Amino acid sequence: MRALALFLALVLALSALHKAQRPDRLAVATGRLAGVSGPLAMVLMVMAGAIEAIAALCLVLPGALDAGALLAALVWTGYGLALWRRRGEVLDCGCDLVARPRPVDPAQIARPLALATLAQAVAILPPTSSGWLALDLFAALGALALYLACLEILAIPRPRWRTS
Repeated sequence: MRALALFLALVLALSALHKAQRPDRLAVATGRLAGVSGPLAMVLMVMAGAIEAIAALCLVLPGALDAGALLAALVWTGYGLALWRRRGEVLDCGCDLVARPRPVDPAQIARPLALATLAQAVAILPPTSSGWLALDLFAALGALALYLACLEILAIPRPRWRTS
């Protein structure tokens, strides 16, 4: 479970860092998802980034693992619900590292919900580790690489194998 918790912490930290690096783009995306505009969108984006950073930190601290996992699950469930409300609309949801306006499809909605499910598993299942922090870290980094590769594959506009 430690490798999974580290993977989720990396995803959250990357997301929080992304919000800090691209606040203008992600404030607009947050506003579109939440149905607000102006300064309120910026406040929501900053709050989301702060919550992601806190959850990431909690996921790497042994005594706060459950709190971090539950916080991460809540954040990702919120993202999934916000995307579900906007299904079919063409927008840049801020989910990728680059701006990619496209219709909100089931894959975009399922992504945060799958991450929320993994976070719930971390909270529910007993903590385990390989005994080697380096091995767990390499497993987490490998999972992050596969996750980012999947995001790129999902960004292909109209591949033959994709029906949505």
